[in-house]
Amino acid sequence: MVGQVLNRFSCVGTAVMLLAVVATGVAVAQQRPVDWVALNPAFAGATRVNDREQCTPCHTDVMETFTSTRHARAFRHASMPEGGECESCHGPRSKHVEEPNDSLAWSRLTARQQSAVCLQCHEGGARLAFKNGPHLSAEVSCTSCHFVMETRSERALLAKESAPATCYQCHSDVRGQMFKASHHPVREGRMDCASCHNSHGSTRALLTRTTVNDTCVSCHAEKRGPFVWEHAPVRESCLNCHDSHGSNNSNLLTSKGAFLCMQCHSYGGHVNLPRYNRVSSPLASGCVNCHLAPHGSNHPSGAKLTR
Repeated sequence: MVGQVLNRFSCVGTAVMLLAVVATGVAVAQQRPVDWVALNPAFAGATRVNDREQCTPCHTDVMETFTSTRHARAFRHASMPEGGECESCHGPRSKHVEEPNDSLAWSRLTARQQSAVCLQCHEGGARLAFKNGPHLSAEVSCTSCHFVMETRSERALLAKESAPATCYQCHSDVRGQMFKASHHPVREGRMDCASCHNSHGSTRALLTRTTVNDTCVSCHAEKRGPFVWEHAPVRESCLNCHDSHGSNNSNLLTSKGAFLCMQCHSYGGHVNLPRYNRVSSPLASGCVNCHLAPHGSNHPSGAKLTR
């Protein structure tokens, strides 16, 4: 009986703590130990100071900006493991306090080692495949995209003010495509890179879904099908006809009007040449003047995608 009562109090106490954390907008993960000596042999013999005030005299500017961050709030509102705050991310600092130098500096760690420190709390979920993903393989660590010591973005501790600005640090070619005449509404703020990509994943092109088509139809559901009459290139991949980041052709097409269709449908006996399709006319749409359903048709007479 006593044991049941204690268990109930334990559950209630846990629930109260979780509610307090949720109320602050901070999610706290279960921390697992980091082998600091394995990451950097200079940590050998170092012990935890367990006192953030030891860091403040030398790192006043950093500590001031850190105080208002989401990590700082999480540390204040949760029961953190031994060493919380500074030493949770920077390792045992006794040797650094005794003799300040850069031998234990964060910059001494490789991208994979830096990420191992972050993953002690943030592993799992959408980050489950990060260790095998293309970003880490290219020496892009967590701190390449996220900034912990200062609030620079209202979202996900990003290093820049928004997800696109953060991604464009490396993907400048995509930034250029987004300025083309036809583009997804990223510049307008109606979506961002994370709408289609999971930067922590390892699927093709870091997509949020398993395939290109699954990702596209998560918004463009009317193109999903299945259709009675299917268009083979559409069923294979949307990228056969569309450039997802931007194009100077209408509807994100990779080529202009009928010229795109003629890459596959170039044969005689049909008015499929530019002179018949009048692709130069602003009032004409080439092949789709007649083939109104290029993505597929459910009409009984839609074998040629004309209805």
